[in-house]
Order: sequence, then structure tokens, then C-alpha cells
Amino acid sequence: MSVVEAQPRRWTRDEYYRMADLGFFEDQRVELIDGEIFKMPPQKDVHAIVVGLVHRAVVAAFGPAVWVREQMPISLPNASEPEPDVSVVKGEPRNYLGKGHPRSALLVVEVSDTTWLFDRRRKASLYASAGIEDYWIVNLVDVRLEVLRNSVRDIAQPHGYRYDESVILKSGDAISPLAIPQSAIKVSDLLP
Repeated sequence: MSVVEAQPRRWTRDEYYRMADLGFFEDQRVELIDGEIFKMPPQKDVHAIVVGLVHRAVVAAFGPAVWVREQMPISLPNASEPEPDVSVVKGEPRNYLGKGHPRSALLVVEVSDTTWLFDRRRKASLYASAGIEDYWIVNLVDVRLEVLRNSVRDIAQPHGYRYDESVILKSGDAISPLAIPQSAIKVSDLLP
């Protein structure tokens, strides 16, 4: 008799959307990450306000040539459909009609309080593995911006990649997105 270890059941993107259509996730915030469905905590008022601040600052920095999205899915490899708080994708909304969700982003920003460890480890590795070179975490606990860049292979990470550069910025600092280095965003504009 052989011993078989129990394995988690992985969900496909199609199954995930079918379950959503059937109402399985009604009144719940969920994300599909590496075939697993994660229930996300409810948003507190500070989280929602900071998402709005980040969205406004990023729109001002990038201008109309891109689509700045708020809490919308990105279709990434390994059956993953994260919904970053703010993402910047090439083109405009109509470019994606009938083509599904964007498969990459110029910038991804997560606003993080209770999910900081998940955002810093699991999501960072996922975004790095998908080739997203500019990932920011607005850390509400420590009131700072964490900028992660330069994805590199690292088999010890959940998705086999990590960011090689990590910079911590405070309220008096400014940062330029990699996609538009000529445009600076004040960190104070992203913080509560």
C-alpha cells in the first residue's frame, strides 16, 4: 500500500468565473492566486480612501495614454486573477473588449494593512513571475511606500521569482514609475 499525501484542489480560471456566475462568492471579496481562491478581508475606510488617493496620483502622473484601473483583475500565468488595488495597463478600456483582462501591467500598487505579509511575499512573487517590473505596496501599518523592482529567479519564493530591489520611502520622498521616469509622484500623495 502506498502513502499518498492530500493535495489542495486547484481551480482553473474558467471554474473560478463559473463559480462567481453561480453566486458562490456573493458579498465576498475573493482572488484567484495560483489556482487557490483567497477570501480577502473587508476594506476599512482608510484602505478605501488610500486606494482613491493612489488612483488619483497615478492618473495625474501617467495621463490619458494608459488605463489606470482600480481593483480590477489581471490575468496572470498559473491560474491567477489578482485584483490589485491600482494597476496601470497599456492602452484604453476598449482595447480589451472581447480579449479578456490585461495580462500584464506597467505598475501594480497594493494598499496593505492586514494583508501586508501576503502582499509582500505571495503577491510580490506572483507579480515578479509575471514580469511586472514595478510593484508598490502602500504599507498602512508603518505609513510608508515600499517600491519593489527588478524581478529575478528565486526558486525559494512561492512563484519562483522575487524582486531584487526594495526601497522604503516616507512622506517627504518622491518616486517616478519606471514606465514614465520623467513624472514624479509625491509619496505624501499616496499616504493617509
